[in-house]
Amino acid sequence: MHLDAIHHIAIIVSDYTTSRAFYVDKLGFPVVRENYRPKKQDWKLDLKVNDTTELEIFAPQNPPKRPSYPEACGLRHLAFHVPDVRKTVQKLSAMGIDCEPIREDEFTQRRMTFFFDPDGLPLELHE
Repeated sequence: MHLDAIHHIAIIVSDYTTSRAFYVDKLGFPVVRENYRPKKQDWKLDLKVNDTTELEIFAPQNPPKRPSYPEACGLRHLAFHVPDVRKTVQKLSAMGIDCEPIREDEFTQRRMTFFFDPDGLPLELHE
């Protein structure tokens, strides 16, 4: 078996318009596909992360809240590689997106920080 790349990561959001603006307009992910699915009464938005990975945004009606504290089993957070955490934090801050203080990963000795999407999903920046 050879699992050589992540094809996509799926996120369920509570408000399609707000999340689309966050991921597309603020974070800058290009739209690959955008479809309303009448049978499920939801939106599915596919965004390009890189040449092999997409971010799928699902917006059903009234999804349950995401467990956060204490942390539940399952996806803990989504991390994005950036060349310079400080510069990225400055850009996010200029858009009104707050980040936690920048710190150094104790294992990789690389700078990192967290910020949150509109539904509270932790998103990490890592050099």
